[in-house]
Amino acid sequence: MTVRVDRIGEVTVVTLARPDVRNAVDSAHARALYEAFLAFDADAGAKVAVFHGAHGHFCAGWDLQSGAKLLREPQADAAKLFAGLDFQADDRQPLGPMGPSRLLLSKPVIAAVSGAAVAGGMELALWCDMRVMEADAYFGVYCRRFGVPLIDGGTVRLPRLIGMGHAMDLILTGRKVEAAEALQIGLCNRVVPSGTAREAAIALAQQLAAFPQNTMLADRQSACAQWNLPLPQALQQEWDRGKRCISEGLKGAARFAAGQGRHGEFGE
Repeated sequence: MTVRVDRIGEVTVVTLARPDVRNAVDSAHARALYEAFLAFDADAGAKVAVFHGAHGHFCAGWDLQSGAKLLREPQADAAKLFAGLDFQADDRQPLGPMGPSRLLLSKPVIAAVSGAAVAGGMELALWCDMRVMEADAYFGVYCRRFGVPLIDGGTVRLPRLIGMGHAMDLILTGRKVEAAEALQIGLCNRVVPSGTAREAAIALAQQLAAFPQNTMLADRQSACAQWNLPLPQALQQEWDRGKRCISEGLKGAARFAAGQGRHGEFGE
């Protein structure tokens, strides 16, 4: 199997390596990615994950060659091929066509984007909390050209991340989005030199792993859960999560009073 999981201290690195198809995902690899991220979420010693595509590309989306091969089989039918992916909104840990794209993890995941992150691969990057992108990497809804729909959260996460106007441009045209534009419109969080996304994402993950975890995770959950809530309910759920971390915050206040972090200097 070409999905590898490594631990670097408190950081889990999940690597997809299918160089012959630019890390495109078929059903077996989708399942392997899904299981790898479920294992990360259940691992009490792992605080942050990095999602990395090996051999110069993040992910070229669903393996269209694999799909075409399946359709050539006797009695093949597209609806039957994907019947196992039907789900209900309240299902626990549903499997997505690309694997983990329907999971709501309790801990952050950072995408290390190199080369192509297109079609379903772009949707996997959108699933992550943050995206560290190499200067010569690119996004794009390339599946527009082949009539393949966005079914791994792209039509939901992309407008929420960059706004409806930018999202419609990308979704309808399927055009290439290079790193400079991706940073400008908020599609990625960092742009780093070519060949360094994995290391930069690991360094960022280690920074997150060093923070007081209860508070960081409570804030993350509040931000994820506030969509479409009326303001009073959103503020209430923020308070309900945050108040459980106040004792941790008081300890941090004591560290600040003792001189840590004055004038924004944290020694990072």
